[in-house]
Amino acid sequence: MPGERLDAQWARSWREQADAALTKLMQSFLSTHGFPPGLNAVMLASDDSHRATDALVDLTPIPSDLTTLYWVISEASLPDVGNGYFIHSPATVAEHFREYGPALIDGESIALVFAGDGGGRLFAIGDSGQVWRSTTASWSDDFEVTASSLQEFLEKLGRRIAKQP
Repeated sequence: MPGERLDAQWARSWREQADAALTKLMQSFLSTHGFPPGLNAVMLASDDSHRATDALVDLTPIPSDLTTLYWVISEASLPDVGNGYFIHSPATVAEHFREYGPALIDGESIALVFAGDGGGRLFAIGDSGQVWRSTTASWSDDFEVTASSLQEFLEKLGRRIAKQP
């Protein structure tokens, strides 16, 4: 069952908490892992990313939670969290949609790939609000539910950032 719809204020708070956890992670990363970290950041939305979000909405119907997220953050690059997590920019989502179309997920009339991990697996959000993860590193393979909502997906990602050694 899909969760509550994403609230912009909640997304801003999540971004602040993720940023604080990333700052802490980066302070100890080199001494813990023996090599310097990559660029780990959750970028705030800008006028450019707002225009890209509007263009994505004009291109295809997108789940409202994704629109809300993109009005708060433009993208995230977290190569040192787990095996890596990347929330794609709205411009990238539009480019991928033009090239590959929506993810084909039973029960979803449209599902947009909006993120990926360092192993090549993709994350898509459907019009139901659920977040799906590809079972392999493929655009056209099976997807399984990984979170009942975008908020739950972000909560899980936030916990992953905070618990990173």
